[in-house]
Amino acid sequence: MARRYDPERRQRIIDAAIRVVGRKGIAGLSHRSAAAEADVPLGSTTYHFATLDDLLVAALRQAEDGFAKVIAARGGLTDPRSDLATELAAWMREWLAGDRTGVELEYELYLAALRRPALRPVAAEWADDVAALLSRRTDRLTARALVALMDGICLQVLLTGAPYDEDYAREVLARVIPPGPSPRPWSPPPGPPRSDA
Repeated sequence: MARRYDPERRQRIIDAAIRVVGRKGIAGLSHRSAAAEADVPLGSTTYHFATLDDLLVAALRQAEDGFAKVIAARGGLTDPRSDLATELAAWMREWLAGDRTGVELEYELYLAALRRPALRPVAAEWADDVAALLSRRTDRLTARALVALMDGICLQVLLTGAPYDEDYAREVLARVIPPGPSPRPWSPPPGPPRSDA
């Protein structure tokens, strides 16, 4: 019997892997558990994802794409008339007030890069992409600092179970953002003086 054409199978496996991680954590994910969740033969998972790291990379990339879309959807983040600290603090409130399981899942995949080197380039891309978006409003160095600060605030809320304090977030974000109406482009420090001799 000919195999049924199933162009969506790869995506179903990724979605299934994300659901498995959401329920059981990274340790609960295997080719077998993903195949069972997606209701596909085990060989399908190994055909599309030769290693478990390949499957985790695809899952992390999908989670990060959703995160980036949420940020990009907030028009105030790119509107020069809006207060950047206020916009970022409000964005974190919306994100953390949503499906907490989804937020925890994204961070679990993100932090899995600590022990899985294959995930590190994807995690770095996420930080770079968000910093690039924020660089439309401030210099690159400040944008990177804001990404690190938002990461820290979100992780504290998730790990401690404490309620998100939007006023606190807005104040500390504002302390990082330099005053002034226009971004100052960041460039690396100059090297040693050149000799014209």
